[in-house]
Amino acid sequence: MDNQHIISNPIPTPNNYGGYGYDPVPSRSHGSSSMMKTAALAIVSLVALGLLILSIFLFSQLNDATTNVEGQISQAVAIAENKKAEELEKEFAEREKQPFRSFLGPVDYGELSFEYPKTWSLYIARDAANGGDYEAYMNPVEIHAISNNTIYALRIFIYNRSFEDVTRGYDGSIQNGSLRLEVREINGGSVNVYSGTLPNQLVGRIAVLKIRDKTVVLQTDSELFGEDFDKIINSIKYNS
Repeated sequence: MDNQHIISNPIPTPNNYGGYGYDPVPSRSHGSSSMMKTAALAIVSLVALGLLILSIFLFSQLNDATTNVEGQISQAVAIAENKKAEELEKEFAEREKQPFRSFLGPVDYGELSFEYPKTWSLYIARDAANGGDYEAYMNPVEIHAISNNTIYALRIFIYNRSFEDVTRGYDGSIQNGSLRLEVREINGGSVNVYSGTLPNQLVGRIAVLKIRDKTVVLQTDSELFGEDFDKIINSIKYNS
């Protein structure tokens, strides 16, 4: 045969598997496994990182909520303590007013009388000694200079005018809504009690009652003295 047509086969050599022949093509399974492990590790790392971030966020929220609750509790405690202190102060102030003193008006003017707090001072501006109008003022501790704009716990007037004449002066304020009228029964007679914006532009109450041919006007210039004013009105006595 022609030598150029002879196909020479390579001489087998010992392979890596203990025999003879050609080394097989390297397997890709090892590389794929490494990639899967790397991907799995990356996923686990991302999940762990996510859980860490979520834990930090939840802890922050819990801490904020705890701080908020503690703040609300502290605020509630402070409010309760202030309310209790105010109640104790009010109780002390009420006890200081007792026993009440008795006011006694001119004998010739029906001898008006009522009870008022002992912590209030009395100033008589006009005593009606010569038959004129009676005028007096009351206020806790001290009486300030007499003025229409000064706030007094109680103003006391006894006028030589008819009840109808005096009450007519409040009709306009009732019509425009600045004053409200309530009629009460005291000492067997009627008392007109007005509340709202007073003629001197202060907010308080006025009581008007008739004693014989005289008219009594009691006025408090502030709702701060509202409870005391009601007690005074309810304790009124006079000779009709």
